[in-house]
Amino acid sequence: MKAFLLAAGEGRRLRPLTDHVPKCLVPIAGTPLLGIWLQLLESQGFTEVLVNTHHLAGEVETFLQSWPTSMRVVTAHEARLLGSAGTVLANRHFVTGEPHFLVIYADNLSTLDMRKMVRFHEQRGAALTMGVVPTDRPQEKGTVVLDEQGRVLAFEEKVARPRSNLSNAGVYVATTEVLDNLAAVPPADVLDFGYHVLPRMVPRMAAYPVREFMMDVGTPEAYAHAQVAWPAAQLALRSES
Repeated sequence: MKAFLLAAGEGRRLRPLTDHVPKCLVPIAGTPLLGIWLQLLESQGFTEVLVNTHHLAGEVETFLQSWPTSMRVVTAHEARLLGSAGTVLANRHFVTGEPHFLVIYADNLSTLDMRKMVRFHEQRGAALTMGVVPTDRPQEKGTVVLDEQGRVLAFEEKVARPRSNLSNAGVYVATTEVLDNLAAVPPADVLDFGYHVLPRMVPRMAAYPVREFMMDVGTPEAYAHAQVAWPAAQLALRSES
């Protein structure tokens, strides 16, 4: 199975750390964040990963060349950021012939079992399955509205009065139907899943409740918390296996 690992962000909220370190390479308890995702993907049977680059791209390329993995890892450099959905659209050839694939925001930290998420996706028969987690800051997130049966009624990106506290976890299982939908979106300099794609996918979208550890490490406060929370999350994962 293949995955897009979106890692090109500049990490502006983490400055000055990210002035000289790519956001995707900030160390979490000694291991670069991108390395954590590569370890997780490989351990769950993924065979090919596409990593997009932009900010400090040379450092990311050097890291990937030195990181030991059995997976095939390819990079796609963006002279200007294309947006989360723009990257997938520009590199749709990477998943030609795949029944489904993953799109992952690499600025999150997680122990997510993506195999369970894929099985959920297959059972629902959706065009796209979005991972969701509760949040205490729904105004700052994309949120999903569900009915009593768990069916997706709406998706709203960063609205003043959210109707839900279930936020986009930044992990999708997608099918080629999503690629066709992306191609139909009116042209834009930046194509974003939250603003341009997910609201259009509602009739064919499922929401997967992420039970595992998942956090955004994009602020100094969250990054500091991750240094403590991550070792504990790994210990809990080992005790469950």
